[in-house]
Amino acid sequence: MSSPVLSVKPLGFPWETADPFLFCAYHDDAYPRGNGRMGPEASLAGRDIGQDFSRKDGWSMYHGDAVPGFPAHPHRGFETVTIVRRGLCDHSDSLGAVARFGGGDVQWVTAGRGIVHSEMFPLLKTDEANPLELFQVWLNLPKASKMAEPHFTMLWNEQVPRRVLQDAQGRRTEVAVVAGRFGDAQALPPPPDSWAAQEEADVAIWTLRLEPGAGFSLPPAALAGTRRTLYFFKGGTAMVGGQSVQGPAAITLDAGVEVAIAAGDTVCEFLLLQGRPIGEPVAQYGPFVMNTQQEIMQALQDYRRTQFGGWPFADPAPVHGGEPKRFARHPDGRVEEPA
Repeated sequence: MSSPVLSVKPLGFPWETADPFLFCAYHDDAYPRGNGRMGPEASLAGRDIGQDFSRKDGWSMYHGDAVPGFPAHPHRGFETVTIVRRGLCDHSDSLGAVARFGGGDVQWVTAGRGIVHSEMFPLLKTDEANPLELFQVWLNLPKASKMAEPHFTMLWNEQVPRRVLQDAQGRRTEVAVVAGRFGDAQALPPPPDSWAAQEEADVAIWTLRLEPGAGFSLPPAALAGTRRTLYFFKGGTAMVGGQSVQGPAAITLDAGVEVAIAAGDTVCEFLLLQGRPIGEPVAQYGPFVMNTQQEIMQALQDYRRTQFGGWPFADPAPVHGGEPKRFARHPDGRVEEPA
């Protein structure tokens, strides 16, 4: 019988993905205690401020100069799905929306015809470390939705379906369902113009956490033609489809068959990305993802002309106060908080 494991590759930065995904960035930053101004209480000497991906001392400032993160920047033609497992992210955008989220919350933004947003990582704790761990997945949009209205959605940690399964020895696997369906666990609806909102797309985004020695069976995808990649990002060794895999690794699987997974002697964690391909040409220039180079040129011209609606904040890198309270204020002024 052929192996369900089609390939195993080491993980770089960002992670390589397959259509309908564009890439996945995994940030795991051991930020120190804060300085009372939401930046690190540490010297920034030796860092290329404004372009710091150094991971010096286990963390980076990215494009931030005082607070780590990504100040205002544009997107067109795709979606970002941001899963913040630890720490906080402060979002602001050209629609006028702002949010502070973390601790398992998910933000799903359809850039569509164009949005500018910032994503900053405020270090609120001044008496202890401020670890940050997040995934940002770029999910492509089909041509029919490239110029859709931008859309901002919050999926709060308390709303994300989770299931805990036990193997014959009582060892546990926890599955969090960000998109798609796992057994009787149906994820919250994705934005209306998302490829994930199409039944024929078979999109799933799950995280898996296996206790040491735990065994788990990954069910087959619902539809033929689905592509599936399992990102083994934490843990030493695991058995996947009968093959020993050393982490960290990207494991391409045959999505049409059930796959047995077993953790080694450490906790093992995985991110699963699956979907049927959009199957259209991809033209990309930085934060713009279209179907043709002509459309990329148009995106550049539109952004220069309109700034995608302009930036409604005085600061290109807004942060949202010293309280850890999670919230979202939508473009229409509606304020949303987790239940």
